[in-house]
This record gives sequence, C-alpha cells and structure tokens, in this order.
Amino acid sequence: MARILLVDDERDVVTLIKFMLEKDGHMVIAAYDGAEALAKAGVEPRDETAVPPELVILDVMMPVMDGYAVYQRLREDARTKEVPVVVLTAKGGSPAIADPAASYLEKPFDPKALRELVATLLEKRS
Repeated sequence: MARILLVDDERDVVTLIKFMLEKDGHMVIAAYDGAEALAKAGVEPRDETAVPPELVILDVMMPVMDGYAVYQRLREDARTKEVPVVVLTAKGGSPAIADPAASYLEKPFDPKALRELVATLLEKRS
C-alpha cells in the first residue's frame, strides 16, 4: 500500500507501530534518530535514487537531530515538502510543531487512533 517512514528513538514504539502498519499492508522504513530519517528519505545527504516516503510518523524528542529539525528539512526539500507528517509528542497541550499541515498524536497513543489517522491521511493523498 504505502511507503511510511517511522522515526522514533524508542525501539519498543518502533516495533509496535511497524508491526501494526505492516499488518495493514504498508512498507515501514524505521529510523531511530533525525539524521538517519533524512538519509533514508534521500534528503540529507541528497540521494536522487531514494524513494521518498508517502507518509512520515515523527517523534519530537530524539537524539542527534530532534523532530523539529527533521520536519523543517522535510518541508524545505522539493520531494518531501508535501508528504503528510504525523507528529508523536509526549508534550501535552499545544502542538509540538506549529504547522496546521501536521497531524498530532500524544504519547502514549491509542494504536487504533494511529491506524485510522494513517488511513485518513493516505486517502487524502490519493
């Protein structure tokens, strides 16, 4: 179905989300920090042969490069600027990234809610 880039430094979270989304038929590419995510998306370092994701699930608080910086770089790149992003945040209250184009789920999240959000965002892209 869709190629999804999943970015989170918590391996248990990655394992759970990857299992759920692969069960739904998606291809999930895992990255455990922001720099790894940008490399896998072909953004930094630039890789024209990399296939960009159709959706990104992005944690905010990570080592090496946080979700804020990753989000900014994805929006600056022509190949990923329109890719929907689901921001996972442990910071309650206001959205972690001030962009109405981003979707948000607060940790801990409901797996069913994540699956439904992913399906909705991918439908809008079709």
